[in-house]
Amino acid sequence: MNRVSFFARIGLIVILSLSLLWVGLLSLSIVSRNHAGGGARPPPAQVAGIAELLEATPVAGREVAIAAVTSDTLDVAVLPGPWRASGDTIPPLDVGDRSVDAYQQALNGRPLIISSLRRTRLFPLAFGALPNALEFQIGLRTGDVLVIRSRSAVPMTVSGLPRGMGAGLFGTLVALIALWIMHRETRPLVKLAAAVDRMDLTSEPVLLPQSESLAPEIRALTAAFNRLQSRLAMLLKARMALLGGISHDVRTFATRLRLRADLVPEGPDRDRIESDITDMIRLLDDALLASRAGAGELSLELLDLDELTAAEVADRHAAGRSVTFAGPKSPASLIGDRLALRRVIANLIDNAVKFGRTAVVSVSIAGDQAILAVDDDGPGIPVDQRELLLEPFVRLEGSRSRESGGAGLGLAVVRNLAEAHGGSVAITDSPLGGARVEVSLPLFRDLGAGSA
Repeated sequence: MNRVSFFARIGLIVILSLSLLWVGLLSLSIVSRNHAGGGARPPPAQVAGIAELLEATPVAGREVAIAAVTSDTLDVAVLPGPWRASGDTIPPLDVGDRSVDAYQQALNGRPLIISSLRRTRLFPLAFGALPNALEFQIGLRTGDVLVIRSRSAVPMTVSGLPRGMGAGLFGTLVALIALWIMHRETRPLVKLAAAVDRMDLTSEPVLLPQSESLAPEIRALTAAFNRLQSRLAMLLKARMALLGGISHDVRTFATRLRLRADLVPEGPDRDRIESDITDMIRLLDDALLASRAGAGELSLELLDLDELTAAEVADRHAAGRSVTFAGPKSPASLIGDRLALRRVIANLIDNAVKFGRTAVVSVSIAGDQAILAVDDDGPGIPVDQRELLLEPFVRLEGSRSRESGGAGLGLAVVRNLAEAHGGSVAITDSPLGGARVEVSLPLFRDLGAGSA
């Protein structure tokens, strides 16, 4: 049922409800018509009893007797004699010879003619070929004629269906047509939802087609979505152009500052200037790389995560950092952007070295995922602040303070780039006593080699 659409669920509910209603009504109609010997057919003993009652009742008191035996299913009247039969004798198919014999035996030789007032024409098999109403003409021994008209407890039409069922059938048909129209009108909304899920601002917008047969509101919504796609694509291109321009200009200014810093005598002031310039360039590179990842502009190639990690660890060794590395037994191959993945590895190692004395880096394979784990022996990260640290420009107080440098973009960039590669980031406790940051990335699977 989880895959059944909203329209299909409504349609099933309506159809099942109407089906149960019609089955119930038809069953009630059939049971009512066949109750006590067959719908509009009263029992022979009852007919004979009415005849004997009216014969024994004086003419002055017959009105009271007639009122006593008249009911919702029986109309009784006494016509002055002599006996004169009228109407067509009902065919044996409608009443049956045995039923006629039963009435004649009960009436003890009184003249009898049974006529059908309304016959079932459309559904004779469903209702047992019973008439909707019968008329009994009985010659009383007083010389008068007793007329008994019986009808079913459920009012029936000429077709044999309960009265009002035709309107119900028409209403059911209208309801089904309304369901079909609703499905036709809501189908563009389903396409719109699918288009929203497929929307990719890194490529040209795929506009939804317009149709004059749709409702004006649906056409307006489709047009608004198409305009939204175009505007977002333009905004994304403008943002990337702006970031590219800013990056170029800031790098130019940074180069000038480096040249001017060379004029400053060596010492703590010059070291701080160069450190600030380096941090500024790194912040710019992180922001630009994260923007490229969000815009889907990463260049993809087949890479080995363990080789990239080993290269970054070697660079840190050359700089005198305390970093150890443990690689997997088999290559951890994946599809990704070389520069982005190196930035992920570098940010994690630099954070570990910055907030601890040593960093332990490992690459392992778990199922279809490559796991990059970086442990440090620093103060660790509180559990309630781990998710918060993955947001941009968020830093911890205390040991991970502003004084240690950085702008709080490192882990945010790591998560952004990992998610752009279809991966995820998690922060846990390290066996060294500090924090462990794990990055999970999907491995490359050669489908052709696997099938062979």
